This record gives sequence, C-alpha cells and structure tokens, in this order.
Amino acid sequence: MGIKTWRKSSRSGDSGQCVEVGRAADLAAVRDTKNRDGGMLVVDRDTFAAFLSAVKSGRL
Repeated sequence: MGIKTWRKSSRSGDSGQCVEVGRAADLAAVRDTKNRDGGMLVVDRDTFAAFLSAVKSGRL
C-alpha cells in the first residue's frame, strides 16, 4: 500500500489506548497502536477528511 509513516496524536499520551493514522497517495489508513500487524482500516482521503470534520464538530 505504500504507507511508510504513521503518526499518533500528541493527546494520546502513554495510555496505550490509541490509534495511528497513515497516508499514501489518495488513501488514509488507521491502525491500533498495540496491534500494528493486526490490520488497518483504509479509506479514501476525502472520506477520512469528512469523518474528521464530523468528529471535530461533535456530529459523531
């Protein structure tokens, strides 16, 4: 898929209850930090941007 860099929110702290986000070309991916080899959710970047907007606005 080509995702080489993953990032974790700076708000995650050391709780271990977090996910990481990566991107490649037109895609965004999310994976569990504790189980990095356990698979990932992959969506197109426009869909991911709409999801983030909904979360930030409190709609989700």
